[in-house]
Amino acid sequence: MKIILPLIPHPCFPDSYQFPEDFWWGTATSSYQIEGAITEEDRQPSVWDTFSATPGRVRGGNTGAVACDHYHRYELDVQLMAQLGVKHYRFSIAWPRIMPEGRGTVNEAGVDFYKRLVDCLHEYGITPHATLFHWDSPQALADLYGSWQSRQMAVDYADYVTAVVRRLGDRITHWMTLNEIPCFTHMGYGVNCDPPHAPGTQVDSLKEVWQTSHHALLAHGLGTQAIRAASPVPCTVSLVDNFAVTVPLIESPDHIEAAKKAFHTCGQNGGIIFPALTGAYSPLLLAELGENAPDIQEGDLETIHQPLDFLGFNIYSGTYVRAADNKLGYEFLDFPPGYPRMHMPWLDIVPDCVYWGIHHISETLGRPDLPLLITENGCAAQDQVNANGEVIDTDRIFYLRHHLRAAHRAIAQGYPLKGYFLWSFMDNFEWSWGYDRRFGITYVDYPTQQRIPKASFDWYRECIRNNRVM
Repeated sequence: MKIILPLIPHPCFPDSYQFPEDFWWGTATSSYQIEGAITEEDRQPSVWDTFSATPGRVRGGNTGAVACDHYHRYELDVQLMAQLGVKHYRFSIAWPRIMPEGRGTVNEAGVDFYKRLVDCLHEYGITPHATLFHWDSPQALADLYGSWQSRQMAVDYADYVTAVVRRLGDRITHWMTLNEIPCFTHMGYGVNCDPPHAPGTQVDSLKEVWQTSHHALLAHGLGTQAIRAASPVPCTVSLVDNFAVTVPLIESPDHIEAAKKAFHTCGQNGGIIFPALTGAYSPLLLAELGENAPDIQEGDLETIHQPLDFLGFNIYSGTYVRAADNKLGYEFLDFPPGYPRMHMPWLDIVPDCVYWGIHHISETLGRPDLPLLITENGCAAQDQVNANGEVIDTDRIFYLRHHLRAAHRAIAQGYPLKGYFLWSFMDNFEWSWGYDRRFGITYVDYPTQQRIPKASFDWYRECIRNNRVM
C-alpha cells in the first residue's frame, strides 16, 4: 500500500507567501508623468516642461504636455483602479499647478483639480497618499535663484506645503514630502557636464552638487514641520527615498558585514538617508568627500532629522558586495555580461534588494522602530499589443513575483514593512526616455489614450484579492 504524506511547508520557505491582514496594497503615479494639461487653469511651466522642450534632451522629442491626459480622464482611471482592487493610491501634486510662480499667490483652480481627484478616490474606497514633490518644481524659481542651488528653495517649498495641506488636509491624511532626492539633485546638477535629468544645470564642483541635496533635506525637514502644523486632522508624514541597496554576494557573516559597511558610501546614502534618519551624515562619506562635503549650518541637522511615521522605499535593483582584503573591507561587484536585465540599462534583476534594503534601515541605520512602505517597485518591459488586443507581459509578472517574495521574507522575519505600491499604475512619460519605456500594468495607447490592462494587471489583482504572492 502506497502512503502519501501531506506536504508541510518549511517555516523558512512558505509556499503560500501570505501577507498580514492589514497589509496595504497600492499602486503609484506622479503628476508630470501622467497629468498633461500643462497650460490649463493657470498652471505655469515646471523645470520638466522646459527640459523636455529642449531639443536633444528627451528621447523622440517627447514632452509631458499631454502624457496620459489624466487631468481630464482621472475618473476613468480611478474606476480602473477600483477594478484592480487597490485600496491605496500614491500620486503627486504639481507645485506649479498650485503656485504657478513657485511662491506667493495660490491658484485655487489647481487646488480644485486635486480636490476632485481625491473625492473620486474616496468615492471608490481608495485611500489617497499624496507626494508633495515629485521633481516638477516651478521654472520660475529656477529662473529666480537656481532652484535647489539656493537654501531659499527649502523655505518656498515649506510655504507651498502649508498652502496645500491647509486646503486638502481635510481629505488627505497620508503625506509624503519629497520623492528621491538623489535624482533631482545629483542627477540634475552636473560638474562641467550636462546632467541626465532636469533642471540640467552645470556646476563647477562636486561640493555644489552635494549642497543641492542638503537643501533638499532642509526642504524635507521644513516640509514635515509645515504638514504637521497645517493639517486640520491627525496625519502621517513620510520621506520617499531610493537609497542604494548593497546586497551581500553570499549571506555569510563576512559578506553581510561588508554589505553593511558599503551601505554608507553606496550611491548618495551617507549624505541623504543617513542624515534624514539618524541626524548625521555618515562619517565614512564625509571622509571620502573631504572638501567637497556640503556646508552645514547650525541647526540644519536638527531640522532635517524630523520624526517620521513611515519611510517610503523606492526599489528596483541593487548592488552586489563582497568582503575584500583592502582598507575598506569590501568591494562593489559589476554585473557580468549576460546578467538578466529588464528594459532599462540600470534595471538589473536583483530581487533580494527588497529584503536587504529593509534590513539596512532596521539594522545598519539602527531604525527598527520605523515602519516602511515600498512606495515604488516595478519594471520597464518591451510590451506589445497582440492580435487579440492583449498585452501578455509575463516578464513583468516574473519580476514582480520575485520582488514580492523578498518583501514577504522581510515581513516573516519581523521587519516592519506595512505596504506595497506597485510602479506604475499605467504607462507614462518616462522622463528623459519619453514614451519609449513602459512601466505600467495598464498599457496606454498614446495616440488614442486607450487604456488596456496588461496580464500583470490581472496577476496583481489576484495578489490583492488573495492577500498573497500568486
